Amino acid sequence: MWIIDRISCKDTFMSVQKTIHNDIVTEKSLYDTDFYQWTIYNAALLRQGRFSELDVENIAEEIETMGRSEKRELINRLSVLIMHLLKLQYQPQQHSKSWITTIGSQRTDIEFLLEDSPSLEHEIELIIEKAYERAKVRFQKDTGISQERLPDSCPYTFEQLIDDNFWPKGNSSVYD
Repeated sequence: MWIIDRISCKDTFMSVQKTIHNDIVTEKSLYDTDFYQWTIYNAALLRQGRFSELDVENIAEEIETMGRSEKRELINRLSVLIMHLLKLQYQPQQHSKSWITTIGSQRTDIEFLLEDSPSLEHEIELIIEKAYERAKVRFQKDTGISQERLPDSCPYTFEQLIDDNFWPKGNSSVYD
């Protein structure tokens, strides 16, 4: 049996679903049942200045999640970039135009990401190390070359990673 209570907020509403099962009542908030509607409702509350009605705990959690998402995206993009640079370094004879395109795309996207979230640069060394660990695994799967042959830490500096003119050892003319 479901009972739905609605609280109006101009053009939107917040609902709480109560489930009664074996005489135990459990409540699910709008956050748990309809995330999109929850965002609309809380945005309307913010715009109306109705701060005491906000779902502060879940809003704080979502803001933290957004920050972690930005960091994860940077780690993923650096991982792809590093893996392709490693492939160029360890398999220069097999390089392809798609590798060069991927490297360029990742560098551009990393630049945009850091423009939007410049504070990520404060943790860049740790982020690069995490990305390098992932890149080594991908590199081994992609090339069949053991990651044991790779250095323990990332062989490229942050400056090299984002420099459009940097290519690993002996690959300065990869566009030729």
